[in-house]
Parts: sequence; structure tokens; C-alpha cells
Amino acid sequence: MDFFIRNLSTLGPVGIKLPAPGTFGSLAGLILFCFLFWFSPLSPMGVMILFSVLFIVGIPLCTQAEILLGKEDPSEVIWDEFTSIPLVFVFCLDELNSFSVTKILFLLTMGFILFRIFDIAKPIGIKKLQNLPKGMGVMIDDLAAAFVSALILHALKTFPLSFL
Repeated sequence: MDFFIRNLSTLGPVGIKLPAPGTFGSLAGLILFCFLFWFSPLSPMGVMILFSVLFIVGIPLCTQAEILLGKEDPSEVIWDEFTSIPLVFVFCLDELNSFSVTKILFLLTMGFILFRIFDIAKPIGIKKLQNLPKGMGVMIDDLAAAFVSALILHALKTFPLSFL
């Protein structure tokens, strides 16, 4: 069971062997999100629900990973980034279903950049959320980063002087 927890929480070698594991974990989550969004039978909201469930599973998973690795919020544990980044796009589902490749690429790129900025810098109280106990602290700061990113991305897409 320890092997399963360690490999799931780190996405196998992604969190252990690659530099900037949080960035690569976010990229892995974005790729899976895009694949499920466009090529699976799930509806866009179904994909969001799936990642929400995976996020909730991450709380006990990351609790156990912290115990196994003997560290608080270990950098190699990237389940939090992997499951949170799709939530950045919750207000952009219709636009991601559009036929405008430019708009889709803009939203995906900006969402990724915003999420990484807020996940790394942890401004506006996001850093304090890490103080929550165990896996909750590991996961919830990424949820907050995703939520703030989603709000900014929504503002960018609805801005009257559109970038696109």
C-alpha cells in the first residue's frame, strides 16, 4: 500500500525525477483535463466533477504521503497541483468547447500561468491555508490558487477590450 500511495501522490517519476515538480504536475493535470474534456464521453461538467472527486481523494492521500516521506507538504507530492489545475477553467467551459483555437490556447496558457503564479507566490492569504493540518493543508492552498486563477481568467475572457 505504501508503494501505491507514494507513486500516486508523486505521479510516479514526475514528482521525483523532474525539476520543478509542481509545474510538471500542473502540466500533467492540464494534459489529462484536455484529453478528458475533448476526447472522453464525459460532459465538461462531468470532467470537473471527476477532478473535484480526485481533489477530495487527495486529502487522505497527501496525509499518508507526508507520513511516508517524513515531511510536511513535500515538493515531490504533486497530486495537489495535478487535481487542482483543471478547476481553473470552471468558468471557461463553453469557450473551451469553441472552434477558436486562438481563444482555447489563450485560455489554457493564461490559466496555467496564473495557477503557477498563485501556487508558487501564495499571496492574499493562500499561504496561511498551508497551516491546516495534514493533507488538508497540502491540498487547500492549491484549491485557493485555482479559484483565484479562475476568477482572473474569467475576468480576462469577459474584459470588454478582449485580447482575442
